[in-house]
Amino acid sequence: MLFKNLASVLLLPAAIRAAVTNLTSSSIACNNSPSLCSKRYDQITYLGAHDSPFLRDASTDYSTSGNQYYNSTVQLSGGVRLLTAQVQLTDNDGTELHVCHSSCSLLDAGRLSDWLGEVRVWMESNPNEVVTLLLVNGAGASASDLASQYQRAGITTDLAYTPSGLTSGTQSWPTLQSLISGGTRLVNFVASLSDNAAAPYLMNEFTYIFENNYETTTPSSFSCEAFRPSDAPGYATEAISGNKMPLMNHFLYQETGGDFLSIESPNATYVTTTNAPSGGIGNLGTAADTCNEYYGRNPTYILVDFFNVGPAMATVDRLNGVTTVVGRTRVSTANEAPSSGASLVVPESRAVWSVALTFLLAFTLF
Repeated sequence: MLFKNLASVLLLPAAIRAAVTNLTSSSIACNNSPSLCSKRYDQITYLGAHDSPFLRDASTDYSTSGNQYYNSTVQLSGGVRLLTAQVQLTDNDGTELHVCHSSCSLLDAGRLSDWLGEVRVWMESNPNEVVTLLLVNGAGASASDLASQYQRAGITTDLAYTPSGLTSGTQSWPTLQSLISGGTRLVNFVASLSDNAAAPYLMNEFTYIFENNYETTTPSSFSCEAFRPSDAPGYATEAISGNKMPLMNHFLYQETGGDFLSIESPNATYVTTTNAPSGGIGNLGTAADTCNEYYGRNPTYILVDFFNVGPAMATVDRLNGVTTVVGRTRVSTANEAPSSGASLVVPESRAVWSVALTFLLAFTLF
């Protein structure tokens, strides 16, 4: 019977046999690619969703303050591995921490703990993925206050990565596989946090990271020079020498309201060029290559609005040398919010595996 079943497998179509052969090797993919498992955390480029929970879709009446067309769960399934969010105190009583765009009266995406819980649920369903969160601490919350939100969301130190008491200059980051094997797959930064003794897994962003300018309004104005934590000339070189990781902000604002009341909102009009792998002033691919040359290394994080457009993921895959993608959901690259009831495409690799396993089970039973 066993010989018959094995012989039957050999008669399967070539594509299905290949999928069966690759099941074991594909299962060890880290962040959607087997080639990334052995790399240190700081040797990889991560696509980031700027202001991840703030949507421009039907749920917000297509608010012009929204930075993304798809929610954080879809962002993660589509390959995003850095999520940023602004943490603010609610306007009504000023005591509850929410994720709000600049002000909770402008765009309130709900309780911080609920959004963190959404991330946790996705990670539990995707155990081979390392995710980074960057919280912009507009509320000035303490480490203890933020930690209570993590606990409410069901996130513990079993999932959150805690550095070994090392600072930026001496930090030796683990590989993705080490983080996955140890279960500490959620890396957390806060901008800013002066004292994290109450929750050491909440790392002050600017101890480990520097950023370029984040208030760009014209495509020709993107720069690789450091803007935070210092805009001193030449600081980027100093930061790289000190092992700080570069975060490349690459999104545009558009100004409305005239000279007397200028309002900045995410620029969706030009984003097909802003997020493009090549072509056009200010495209993502050229900007990333420029920063690579300037830093002497790839940016660790690339932060974009409307992550699906471009697609921005194409540039990040190229920088990482990723040619084989495992388990990533394909998301529409259209520069618009999804229509009601729209469905995502099942990853091709998973679809093939499903067919292969179905055939195997059928042959085993007969």
